Amino acid sequence: MEPWGRETAAAAMREIGCTEAGVAIMRDKAVFCVIRVHDLPTKAANVVKQTFLSKGADAAVSRHAVDLSEERTDVLLFATLAQYRAAAAVLLRQPWGLDVLARDILALLEM
Repeated sequence: MEPWGRETAAAAMREIGCTEAGVAIMRDKAVFCVIRVHDLPTKAANVVKQTFLSKGADAAVSRHAVDLSEERTDVLLFATLAQYRAAAAVLLRQPWGLDVLARDILALLEM
């Protein structure tokens, strides 16, 4: 057993006969990644969660995020590379430093 990255997934798709167009479409859907974001403002964390949910991904936040009873929370992001890219495109246009978070995510995943 071994974890697969984007290029390993692409190579396996080529091995089974996928076209290059198919590989380009699917390789970022083949890799799931969990990222922990530290110390976001709670209102920003709620925007992040809704954004990820809208892309078919998810985000775990503190139970205090919903009622804003705490000012800050860590966030766990659960998504494929394709979902990260789609969510980042939305976060780039959001307030509270989420544009910086989006760029950090894209850089971390080398997108």
